[in-house]
Amino acid sequence: MSRLTLEGLEVLDAIDRKGSFAAAAAALYRVPSKITYTINKMEDELGVSLFHKEGRRSVLTPAGRLLLEQGRELLDAAERLVENTRQLDRGWESSLSIALDSVLEFDYLEPHLKALYELHPDIEINLYEEVLGGSWEAIKEGRVDLVIGASSADMSTQGLVVEELTQVEWVYAVAADHPLSQHSQPLSQQDLIEYRAVVVRDSSRNLPALTLRVFDKQPLLRVASIQQKIEAQRLGYGVGFLPRFRVENLLQRGELVALAMDDPYASTPLNMVWKSNKKGKALKWLVESMRAPLVE
Repeated sequence: MSRLTLEGLEVLDAIDRKGSFAAAAAALYRVPSKITYTINKMEDELGVSLFHKEGRRSVLTPAGRLLLEQGRELLDAAERLVENTRQLDRGWESSLSIALDSVLEFDYLEPHLKALYELHPDIEINLYEEVLGGSWEAIKEGRVDLVIGASSADMSTQGLVVEELTQVEWVYAVAADHPLSQHSQPLSQQDLIEYRAVVVRDSSRNLPALTLRVFDKQPLLRVASIQQKIEAQRLGYGVGFLPRFRVENLLQRGELVALAMDDPYASTPLNMVWKSNKKGKALKWLVESMRAPLVE
């Protein structure tokens, strides 16, 4: 079985970048005969010619070019592996999985991710969107390391750290031409029950699904995210509570109308949640960053 070595790929890369065997030898602090020996050994191992002569110049053959191009990917991967190993040895995780609740937009997290990437550009971030109980399930089952924006839920938080990030004000909103926009206010449950409610589907896989502020026998349109719910209500497909900060511009433009309720929805907390036994420095850094808004 032919065996490639990182040393051989490094030599091949240096020859291509520097333009000659002699220049590659100087760049790698080796004698030219060592460079020639390494290439000859690679050719013998692989059973192919990597270079051919064009006048006095050694030029890569098509096989040599293929080996170089894909070999560079191996060299890059090896470099990342070494760096990730060193980071892990220093306590920095090589990857971090984050669940962002659908109530929040990516913009809420983006500046913190940007700062983390500047600190550790090779860290792998896996970002997921979750809804209601799905956020809690993701952290409890270990699919993610951190949840950002989890709503308060009546469930055990044993083994978890739960920290409030912000409060969300909810507004009952309908399209400007929806029949409810002409109804006398404040609205009662009986006023609403005949109109279709737009509901974001709980993303839980195993926990019982949560549904907030929907009345018995009220027709439903179920959607996958808060953004879809906002759009469906803007287009008049249904009614329901929306986070005010997500729809303030639509309210100002008159595309949505806020209605008064006789039983208004109180502001609710959005939480940051992680497992108490997680000690990685990347997680700790991101938690600290989320606690204090970044200053540009």
